[in-house]
Amino acid sequence: MMAEERKKIAKKTWREKRWYEVVAPPIFAGRVIGETPALEPSQLVGRVFETTLGDLIDDFSKSHIKLYFQIKETDGNRAITAFSGHEMVRDYVRSLVRRRSSKVEDITRVRTKDGYLVKLCAMATTLRSIQSTKLTMLRMDMREVMRSKAAEKKLDEFVLEMVLGKLSADIYKRCKKYCPIHKVEVYKSEVLSGPSPEVSKSDVAA
Repeated sequence: MMAEERKKIAKKTWREKRWYEVVAPPIFAGRVIGETPALEPSQLVGRVFETTLGDLIDDFSKSHIKLYFQIKETDGNRAITAFSGHEMVRDYVRSLVRRRSSKVEDITRVRTKDGYLVKLCAMATTLRSIQSTKLTMLRMDMREVMRSKAAEKKLDEFVLEMVLGKLSADIYKRCKKYCPIHKVEVYKSEVLSGPSPEVSKSDVAA
């Protein structure tokens, strides 16, 4: 096939594509987060779109938090998404670590009340260096708070508490008994699966 013919076919295919509005889940008021073209609605399912929490809630101070949404279905010219994860930009995360302080990180899997399995990455930074034994206890409490809070909430509720800082505040309250805490952040998450009525021990293993 000649190059010119391929270009004509490509142009024709592009003109035949239909544009869809990509909308956030109801917990974010169904805000439009972008547009995307497709020949068939089925081609959209599975696509992941990125935006910032700052754009979704009109708060510039939250622009360092990136949110990811995956298209699950279409409704007319709307592409309906579900939350698939979040992460904080690297420059912000690096800025939390100060000289002569300690950093505690934990990566764990939690199960929400409605059965979703979510991977969480959290960190706490202290105002001064602390002993390794206290770091271990602090990490254990971080994990316990994340798991217990997830078990109490459905995914939508848990997501809001996580990205708006309520979960980090709960971790801070539990862990400040060990030492002066500078900052706590749940800086990354990923929805792995769910919902599932059965929870195996391996599902929530570290």
